Amino acid sequence: MDFLNYAFMQRALLAAVLVGITAPAIGIYLVQRRQALMGDGIGHVAMTGVGLGFLLSTSPVWMATAVSVLGAVLMELIRWYGRTRGDIALAMLFYGGMAGGVMLINLAPGGSTANLTSYLFGSLSTVSESDVTAICVLAALVLLVTLGVRRQLFAVSQDEEFARVTGLPVRALNLLTAVTAAVTVTVAMRVVGLLLVSALMVVPVAAAQQLSRSFTVTFVIAVAIGVVVAVSGTVTSYYQDVPPGATIVLLTIAAFLALTALAGPLARRRARAAAAAQPAGDPAECVIPPARGAGDEVGV
Repeated sequence: MDFLNYAFMQRALLAAVLVGITAPAIGIYLVQRRQALMGDGIGHVAMTGVGLGFLLSTSPVWMATAVSVLGAVLMELIRWYGRTRGDIALAMLFYGGMAGGVMLINLAPGGSTANLTSYLFGSLSTVSESDVTAICVLAALVLLVTLGVRRQLFAVSQDEEFARVTGLPVRALNLLTAVTAAVTVTVAMRVVGLLLVSALMVVPVAAAQQLSRSFTVTFVIAVAIGVVVAVSGTVTSYYQDVPPGATIVLLTIAAFLALTALAGPLARRRARAAAAAQPAGDPAECVIPPARGAGDEVGV
């Protein structure tokens, strides 16, 4: 525990905990909406914000937040109105954002490849006090959204048409999800890195789904996995002198593989227990449960 004596490790661990909570918290909605790669696209766009921060001598975190939010709004507009050409427009937005960030960082006073690498793949020693303050504020906003309007976000993520019929503001909620994802990317970029943050938003959710289909239980398990791998990866990075972002992502994938291997035997055990508890010839065996709508309670 000697790493706790260092201020930079204290900052890095606090940032890691917040990243481990917020990334799966918004990632579960992206997975439900089949937009698992949205975080990756926003990470590309956020690079332009980082470059602008260096060029204008302002906070790269706050500038990346502003640019990635704008990029998320553009992504939603393209999704609504892009139709057949939408994928091309999104590709130009993603690659243009990355190229713009690289160019701006190299044009900025004191800009260098080292600065760029710390934002692309994460870095422990470069997490400053101002970064921690920004991460805390942004993480609070993400949790306020993901927990405060979780029922509405869940309904829209499950079935947009049904949610629209029930009177929910579907476009506004989609936009809120996209903006929250953009904020999460900037929360995570100092620890995980812009190119790897999408994995921490998606893989813990996929791992949790191996154990549960309930939304609430999946949410809790995914956040727990996110916190454990983020903290473990940060500590491992300190002792082994390896990139924190890559370490965290590899640990997340390892957790997914372990839970996948565990899920099969658990499912068979539950099935045997249910069969043993069911009396032979019970009419309940033939009852077909009613279909659930998007607004029904499914562990939310």
